[in-house]
Amino acid sequence: MTLVVAVGLCTLDLVQRVETLPAPGEKVQSLSVEVAAGGPAANAAVAIAALGGRARLSTVLGTHPLARLAAEDLQTHGVAVQDTLPTHEAPPAVSAVSVRTNDGERTVVSHNAQGVTAPPLADLTEAAAVLLDGHHPELALFAARTAKANGIPTVLDAGSWKPVLTDLLPYIDVCACSAAFASPTPLTTPVVLRTNGPNPVTWTTQTAQGEVPPPKVTAKDTSGAGDVWHGAFTLAVARLGRAPTAVELPPMIEYANQAAATRIQHEGARAWVDPMRNQSR
Repeated sequence: MTLVVAVGLCTLDLVQRVETLPAPGEKVQSLSVEVAAGGPAANAAVAIAALGGRARLSTVLGTHPLARLAAEDLQTHGVAVQDTLPTHEAPPAVSAVSVRTNDGERTVVSHNAQGVTAPPLADLTEAAAVLLDGHHPELALFAARTAKANGIPTVLDAGSWKPVLTDLLPYIDVCACSAAFASPTPLTTPVVLRTNGPNPVTWTTQTAQGEVPPPKVTAKDTSGAGDVWHGAFTLAVARLGRAPTAVELPPMIEYANQAAATRIQHEGARAWVDPMRNQSR
């Protein structure tokens, strides 16, 4: 199977479903509670495994009991974990996620990876593509430089601007931005993609541009949908074995759009995994 190495953040997500998102100072009763691994790179890795690829996550977890919960969830869903700081004793980054039941909209409060330095030890052995989320800057830069030196295509999940991107972008083949992403300078990566929720995904190369609309589905839970999209798209890049051309981009975007659509149609942190796995057969 094709191997994708996802490099970046792993959190422990506490996900609660609510009828209404709480206003400031308000308490609401949740309808359900789940605990699962989260973070852009981790969610993408789960999607890659569900779609029939091999997924390796290079991240920081450590020895804390909460970190073991995240690691067990990832291993259960077919993700091999390379913990670059296995002696780390502090709790992992924790995200509190509230999902509104009527439309799947969510709020997220997260500490991310602030204050944790990941050693530059990403294992890219056998990797056909590398996905980076820009968290753990030293680790991200090491992985991107190593990938470039070995001809391995790279995809950046550019959710928001981070200082490391100034140094990281020259090593990136595909910059996949969110609608809210704002770069202080024009992007010059060979391929630039921009996702925008239920709206078409736009793409630009040095010679062409276009857009690909997502499937029309009813959203029940949008948590991690962008992460799933990035995982699916990077798996498509890995199967291609290089950065895509303008002609090749639309079907690859359609593939990622369908994966994200599958995710948002299912309530819960991992309820989408089996349907996605069944579709990929």
